[in-house]
Amino acid sequence: MRLGIGIGWRPEIAAEVEALTGIDWVEAVAENLCPDHLPSSLVRLRERGVTVVPHGVSLGLGGADRPDPVRLAALAARAELLGTPLVTEHIAFVRAGGPLTATQRLEAGHLLPVPRTWDALEVLCENVRVAQDSLPVPLALENIAALISWPDEELTEGQFLAELVERTGVRLLIDVANLHTNHVNRGEDPAKALDELPVEAIAYVHVAGGVEKDGVWHDTHAHPVTAPVLDVLAELRSRVDPPGVLLERDDAFPPGAELAAELETIRATLRAAAPSAAPAARSRAAEPRTARTATRTDGAEARTVAAGARTAEAGDRTGKAGDRTAEARARTVRFEARTVAAEARTVTPAAPGARDRTAVAQTALLSALVAGTPAPEGFDRRRLRVQSRALAAKRADVVAKVAPELPEILGDGYRAAFLAYAKSRPMSGGYRRDALDFVERVLISGGLADPVAQRRLTYWWEDRSGPRPPGRTTRLVRAARAVLVRK
Repeated sequence: MRLGIGIGWRPEIAAEVEALTGIDWVEAVAENLCPDHLPSSLVRLRERGVTVVPHGVSLGLGGADRPDPVRLAALAARAELLGTPLVTEHIAFVRAGGPLTATQRLEAGHLLPVPRTWDALEVLCENVRVAQDSLPVPLALENIAALISWPDEELTEGQFLAELVERTGVRLLIDVANLHTNHVNRGEDPAKALDELPVEAIAYVHVAGGVEKDGVWHDTHAHPVTAPVLDVLAELRSRVDPPGVLLERDDAFPPGAELAAELETIRATLRAAAPSAAPAARSRAAEPRTARTATRTDGAEARTVAAGARTAEAGDRTGKAGDRTAEARARTVRFEARTVAAEARTVTPAAPGARDRTAVAQTALLSALVAGTPAPEGFDRRRLRVQSRALAAKRADVVAKVAPELPEILGDGYRAAFLAYAKSRPMSGGYRRDALDFVERVLISGGLADPVAQRRLTYWWEDRSGPRPPGRTTRLVRAARAVLVRK
């Protein structure tokens, strides 16, 4: 499954993406696509032979709950609609609470890291197997960036990913920007992670930009790709020739020429880091490694091919190149054997108590981040405050996108009003529900001095919630919510 070089498709840059040359494939956020029809831009790209891969962000496979069948069915429908060779998601949790902990359901609105413990691994593996059984195509999972670290972790990131692949046969989507983020924020060595994870399981690679502020790296996807991220990409390429590499950009979109230049920089990095192109640069190969890592390194060297070459050309090579091809095939056979073995297993439940323990831990963390409860023991409180502010800011930004009328009605006061609301009201039903709850709170508080803005906001709420706007009394608030439930 050779994907090539791609870029993240977003509606804001649809025209620019269509105009780019040398693009083999694109990735689209699955939740932003309608289940019964595609945007015309994606239709035109597919007609040109460009592969479209749906990238999910809401399953929360690392969460304590089993995967939501409705969300799985939606992702499967988008895979069928696109005729894609695979779908991707994240190793993360995005919600917590609910029946497992008998607490309020909380939504993060963001990808949060799972603890690298055996309990969390058991839960994740069971959830992945459920997802695999529900999807019409293979699944690949992405490592995420994080501002915070769980205390008392039992595995490194590479070990955690290796165990996941071994137990489920799932493929990996390795984000080199996220490896760099975790290097800055959590002191984790990207090279060590690459040494430990099974690089032959990589389906494709993400490359994205970010920015460092006060010693914290923010994985913004709104800045150009930096040299340290490209260095991690080169480290990965020195070990394996990834089937696909994709540039991500989600905000502050530059002109098409800048996107094209970033893609060319990625291509140049891959060419320069290929073992046959720069043997002297791979001094790390001389360092002592474990037998398992050495085997992977030998296999990665064996997979080296000339830039732009395809599998069909491999049979025509001789000498050393032929040896590399044979080693590459051997590695593929080993990976496929593990995949077949994993698929032969039934979905076995996680170890007794693993879900409950994971649920309690994740709920305590998310509650501290979005509801202001005390920080769980062992966490860096300063980092938790940074993450909490980042989550609230993201909520304000996303609500402004899904309901652009709100910042227009409230003007400069929108952001301050929303952040004040977010301090006491955790998100529990998605961003559109969040927008409605925010407006309801503003109207109930009577905080708008401008009667024109008050009327506009009331009409906005009525148009989206029901015939009766909220009043100042609890009775009317409950009546309005009852209308929402009935609808």
